[in-house]
Amino acid sequence: MTKCPACRKDINPEFKFCPYCGSVNPDVKPAKSRGVDIKIGPVFYGFPLINIAVGRDEKGRLRVAKGVIAIGQFGIGIITFAQFGIGILFGFGQMIIGLTAIAQVAIGTVFGLGQLATGYIAIGQLVLGWYGLAQFGLARYIWTPDHRDIEAVMFFHRLPGLIRNIFSFK
Repeated sequence: MTKCPACRKDINPEFKFCPYCGSVNPDVKPAKSRGVDIKIGPVFYGFPLINIAVGRDEKGRLRVAKGVIAIGQFGIGIITFAQFGIGILFGFGQMIIGLTAIAQVAIGTVFGLGQLATGYIAIGQLVLGWYGLAQFGLARYIWTPDHRDIEAVMFFHRLPGLIRNIFSFK
């Protein structure tokens, strides 16, 4: 035990603050930064081209990757690869929100692919969308093991060709 410099009561020397008066314990060293925060490339409107952020900062706060391309445990970017994140155009991770999302929990506006997926086109175990391909789901046009809406079946059979056409540069 050590004495609080303000109220002189006995406190644990590892406490950052006195539990009695809230005074800072000068004997406690500030936490070291754990993890990384790397910014690569030019900056656009205050955001780097690529930001890789993992771990905690000097104050013990979780790092959030924020960039055009954001990579980390938590991320916000145009394109995001994160455990939890917002990918404005595209996101990949465990729980992602964005225009297109591929994740365990994929909350997409246009496209969602995941165990739980939403989007105009939603593919997963449990889906909510306009066109749904799922184990279970709620969609205007749904294809599940128990229900085969002909519009959904035709759409999902055409989907690979549509994707090829979008990404073919002639």
